[in-house]
Amino acid sequence: MDNTADPHSVGAVTPRLAKFTEPLVLASGATLAGYELAFETYGTLNADKSNAVLVCHALNASHHVAGYYADDPKNVGWWDNLIGPGKPLDTNRFCVIGVNNLGGCFGSTGPSSPNPATGKPWGADFPLVTVEDWVTTQARLADQLGIRRFAAVLGGSLGAMQALSWTIQYPERLGHALVIACAPNLSAQNIAFNEVARQAIITDPDFHGGHYYEHNTRPTRGLRVARMVGHITYLSDDEMASKFGRQLRHGKLNYSFGVEFEIESYLRHQADKFSDYFDANTYLRITKALDYFDPAAAHGGNLSLALEPATASFLVVSFTTDWRFSPERSREIIKALLDNRRDVTYAEIEAPHGHDAFLLDDARYHRLVAAYFERIAAGLTA
Repeated sequence: MDNTADPHSVGAVTPRLAKFTEPLVLASGATLAGYELAFETYGTLNADKSNAVLVCHALNASHHVAGYYADDPKNVGWWDNLIGPGKPLDTNRFCVIGVNNLGGCFGSTGPSSPNPATGKPWGADFPLVTVEDWVTTQARLADQLGIRRFAAVLGGSLGAMQALSWTIQYPERLGHALVIACAPNLSAQNIAFNEVARQAIITDPDFHGGHYYEHNTRPTRGLRVARMVGHITYLSDDEMASKFGRQLRHGKLNYSFGVEFEIESYLRHQADKFSDYFDANTYLRITKALDYFDPAAAHGGNLSLALEPATASFLVVSFTTDWRFSPERSREIIKALLDNRRDVTYAEIEAPHGHDAFLLDDARYHRLVAAYFERIAAGLTA
């Protein structure tokens, strides 16, 4: 598709960099003296800046949410099917902001950035960050942009955890939260998948204790395995069966350890692609942020108490075949919100794709999001 000719695209976009000199004390107790955040914006702020929408990204995404780069038209934003003129999140009505999280590898300060104390890349010395830390930095970015309150904060998966955390940390600073394909914390099984992925990276001989930049190498083998493990969890069994089944790559068994089944070819392709652009130290930190997220922990495991500060209206969406963040986990969030008599809309979408469904084109899902943003637009003050 020629993205440059798409009337529903936000068009060519340019990333921006925000610099912060105020020290940031992280949940771990570590302090960053300063940092930078890469971000992009689409659409125009209205007179009183009440139409701003923050999009929080999931594990391997970034601030490049919609549109394309003029020098690389094939590099299309990861949620471009949802955001743009006339799309469910209509940039003719809203000003959308995407941010690369602190610790990322797409322009924000992270493990590959220079450590001011040494002049070398931070590497393993870059502190672990949490969902709450990310939300704090996003709020600081909003301050820098003059945005006092977001019309909405939304995300899917890990991005949805950030949206949920916004409603607790800064309840007065958003009107709506769209919490898509989410869970209030990770199950033991999900933490286990993340640990297998991390061990694949850490035990790669090229990891060098996280200081591989100084050795001019990268733990590519470990990162490839980590991606394969993760990708398996993003798809449902039915989706894998319909896409690949037991199809053989060459039409017959070769009795070897090379690629024989189409699913093997697919996983290796995804792993190769991912290891070319993603940083292993960032992967380690993002999976830990996933593991650590548990707002109910500070309230004796009571999610209702954890969500008591929230005043936003909510759209919560789950997908029937998402076994990583199943509908049952979304219903935990719904119950806690209803316990607090919050305004909640919940939809459980029947979709075959598994966890990745929140990224894909599903007419019912997109109609739902569009209708919800119509409601938000109707309530804008300017």
